[in-house]
Amino acid sequence: MDSDDVLIYAVGDIGPSRPDPDTLFDYVRPTLQRADVAFMQLELPISERGARLPQVRHTDRSPKAAAPALRRAGFTVASMAGNHCMDWGADAMFDTVHALRESGLSVVGVGANIAEARKPVIGELKGRRVAFLAYSSILPMGFWAEENRPGCAPMRAWTIYEQVEHDQPGTPSRVHTFPNRDDLKALTDDIRKIRKEVDFVAVSLHWGIHFIPGAIADYQRDVGRAAIDAGADVILGHHAHILKGVDVYKGKPIFYSLCNFAMDLHMDEKHARSKGFREIQKLHPEWEPNFDITYNFPPDSRHSAIVKCVLARGEPARISLLPVFIGPMSQPEILKASDWRFEEVRAYLERHTASQGLNARYVVAGDELLLEAMDE
Repeated sequence: MDSDDVLIYAVGDIGPSRPDPDTLFDYVRPTLQRADVAFMQLELPISERGARLPQVRHTDRSPKAAAPALRRAGFTVASMAGNHCMDWGADAMFDTVHALRESGLSVVGVGANIAEARKPVIGELKGRRVAFLAYSSILPMGFWAEENRPGCAPMRAWTIYEQVEHDQPGTPSRVHTFPNRDDLKALTDDIRKIRKEVDFVAVSLHWGIHFIPGAIADYQRDVGRAAIDAGADVILGHHAHILKGVDVYKGKPIFYSLCNFAMDLHMDEKHARSKGFREIQKLHPEWEPNFDITYNFPPDSRHSAIVKCVLARGEPARISLLPVFIGPMSQPEILKASDWRFEEVRAYLERHTASQGLNARYVVAGDELLLEAMDE
């Protein structure tokens, strides 16, 4: 990299739930701090106010120390567009926005109304302008912003179940999903508008099918490609809590899920026996709770990645992946190519890219994975 290049890192879901959140980033802080911009998806509210809303399935809170810890880790932009933004009500959401901004992070994807929620974050970096937009398809009732209601920027989708054998009640059905036309138009309008003003547009989407390896919903393919057609340079997928495959469309990558990055999920016997957890556990048969660790996710969730974008003057963005492994205490570790886990992450990406008919190829270059389109 030249000194004039702009370095951007983007990671998956983050949700500190420990008294010392700085410890989550002990292995990655030096790398992240080198970035001109480091982007993240915040999963948990940072607030002591509010009551858990009845439509919330699982939630937690991050301590007040989380916001400054995130900034010390190197993060500069946080998306809150997701299915946990309003878990504890509007006051808690506003507390979280305030805590992040007070610590020096810009916040995107939520607001007091839909206009605020759709507003991009724009940064001026070494003479280049970079924009972030964020939307969510995973939406408990009432979590999306409206003209006079707080919440996140929505990218809703509809589901249709097609009975395959009409004379066989109870047999499995086909599942079809379609993007909400109004939300998709708003998203693409936002991208086209900001595209005229900046050099690079990153779009974060909280979407998809959680915990099931590989699986990508139809609406994701439609929305991701429409966003790139409108002018996005990269699609950053969140929510699924496991790493998913990658598509390269018109030379621009669609990362369907970056997995978690630094997520605490404590588990006790009561939670492990709860109806809610047992229903979700069925999505991944290898998911077994462990009461002695903080990272209670399926074994696939150990694989993660950092998106690295380098903007050089007069050249297209160079985008690659840094493979990451997440340990039992929720701490991410960036892997060297000589580490056997590096190849495990690469092979996992390759396997689930192929299983979904996606076209990315992962070429090892030093300690990075360069992205190429197999059909080029």
